Amino acid sequence: MADEVPFEFLHMELVDHIHNTSTKEENDTCIAKLESLGYRVGLSLIERFTKDCSRFKDELDMMKFICKDFWNLVYKKQIDNLRTNHQGVYVLQDNKFRFLTQLSNGKQYMEAAPKYLAFPCGLIRGELCSPGINCIVTAEVSAMPACKFQIQIQRL
Repeated sequence: MADEVPFEFLHMELVDHIHNTSTKEENDTCIAKLESLGYRVGLSLIERFTKDCSRFKDELDMMKFICKDFWNLVYKKQIDNLRTNHQGVYVLQDNKFRFLTQLSNGKQYMEAAPKYLAFPCGLIRGELCSPGINCIVTAEVSAMPACKFQIQIQRL
């Protein structure tokens, strides 16, 4: 519990700092910066967390690792639901996402949600990029604090 609070505080301050040092027109740039930071952190963390693990058989194995182990190490809980169409699209659902629980359930906070989800999207993309899986990660919030992360694998 003691290490959860500093991580949440660091994330909130990071988002706040990046958005306060830019103009309203640079909103997409701010989200791209947060996603890029998450990507670099994801690359580093997955290397550290999997150094003693055997190689993953396929991308589904990697997704299961993210849902069970990685999410638990970073957010102190597992992903609530993993869905796939077996054609390269995965949907991870977290019904009580840690970074959104601090925000109110009010409608006015729904538009603020993307800036709090850019870092986790980059984190997931970085995790998957390390073993060579190129993907696009998007987040969707329909009701606070639940969110869905859609991962679309890019086939070359």
